[in-house]
Amino acid sequence: MSCVIGLDIGTTSTIGILIRMPGERLALASRPVTLFHRQAGWAEEDPQQWWDNVCAIIPQLLAQAGVSASEVKAVGVSGMVPAVVLLDANGALLRPSIQQSDGRCAQEVQALRRQFDEAAFTQRTGNGINQQLVAAKLRWVAHHEPQVFDRIHTVLGSYDYINFRLTGARHVEQNWALEAGFVDLASGEIASDLVAAGGIAIDQVAPLAHSRSIVGAVTHQAALATGLQAGTPVVAGLADHVGSAWAAGVQGPGDMLVKLGGAGDILLASDEARPDARVFLDYHPVPGLYMPNGCMACSGSLLNWFASHFGGAAQDQPGTSRHQQLDHWAASVPAGSDGVRTLPYFLGEKTPIHNPLARGTFTGLGLHHGPQHLWRSLLEGIAFGVRHHVEVFDEMGMHATRVLASDGGAASALWLQIIADVIDRPVQPLSGHPGSCLGAAWIAALGSGLTTDSQGAQAFVQLAPLVVPQSNNRAVYDAAYGDYRSLYRALQPLFDTMGARP
Repeated sequence: MSCVIGLDIGTTSTIGILIRMPGERLALASRPVTLFHRQAGWAEEDPQQWWDNVCAIIPQLLAQAGVSASEVKAVGVSGMVPAVVLLDANGALLRPSIQQSDGRCAQEVQALRRQFDEAAFTQRTGNGINQQLVAAKLRWVAHHEPQVFDRIHTVLGSYDYINFRLTGARHVEQNWALEAGFVDLASGEIASDLVAAGGIAIDQVAPLAHSRSIVGAVTHQAALATGLQAGTPVVAGLADHVGSAWAAGVQGPGDMLVKLGGAGDILLASDEARPDARVFLDYHPVPGLYMPNGCMACSGSLLNWFASHFGGAAQDQPGTSRHQQLDHWAASVPAGSDGVRTLPYFLGEKTPIHNPLARGTFTGLGLHHGPQHLWRSLLEGIAFGVRHHVEVFDEMGMHATRVLASDGGAASALWLQIIADVIDRPVQPLSGHPGSCLGAAWIAALGSGLTTDSQGAQAFVQLAPLVVPQSNNRAVYDAAYGDYRSLYRALQPLFDTMGARP
């Protein structure tokens, strides 16, 4: 029988899935990843740990399913974008990866804004000038680690690095290159002047590969390390958030996914590229489509923080998690949290405001409020962030007509009801979605010719009952959302002043 393996190189874990075509999930396995913060604002990982995890996960998948390596007909890898991995001429790592969430390059971003007209840059590349640009990170390396910069032979992304370890071939997948700021949208190719903004030559960026392209085959050395069969095809893969949304059902224009993980991703399918600096732009796995998207820096991670510090009473409820107990308490609080408002910018904010100096706030508090009000205001604050993105999409002329919800937050009935009420659209929660590794497996199946069904991954994901907005909450949430937007505008000068202090 023909099987495929999908691997996801995620921020907190490496996950693998084994699928027997056309539609049987055989095994799922994961291993943790360490995120390092050596200085404030830094986010780094060890790509060798990613590879070690892959070498442990693949044999585990095969053993769990009782599948031989010869049955695996293709491998696909997804991962974070645009993480930066630097190799020397021998393929050795020069330093830890610099993650997409790393904020060390603020000065370099400002220098790029002085060099380029941002509106023209956005229209050309599809993405604005912000801290995710690889050119900004390369400039930082040149300024602070010249001994590393001088030895750069190849710049890769996270999943590109795993593909390199599997095949020995160096490529960058199209969405890594697009979010890196290296692709000219008009030509669809990496542009030498955009790469030069990072101080390197175009041949120091690995060649561009489309998601479904076979970039090589498993080498003998990689076969020994992973348990795969030498010669197994490896496809280029895809960005993790794109792969997850595509597998979840974001298939055609108007489909939108609210991904309630540690961060909050909002992804929409479109048949046009309409660059806007407020959000990111990616290619959809289906040729001819695009996937504009936003990322809120804090979502589930913010709830985890609150539950761990202020949800202690929930420990006294047998069989109930802290999150569930807090939801139960907050359900008794009316919409609008009795006037409590939250800005969920506890890690700064990415889209749509792109302000790493923004900070989380609670306001409107009185002595009559309790933890249940704060918890509900957190749920509402993140929902207001979702609505902000929906408004941006509307202003771009791209309208969400079908809203899906996935990841851990989709298990909260209260939160989903709040989101449906705030955006005034039905929300379709998903269950059983294993995440980006499923998209990676399916792109491997497509790229290797095992299937031609670009929507087939949806068969692995179940639909939970639809959540319909409650019209009686609309006026309350319209007013509260106005407070949310006004609060940031009022506090932005203070955030900027505080952030400038040593």
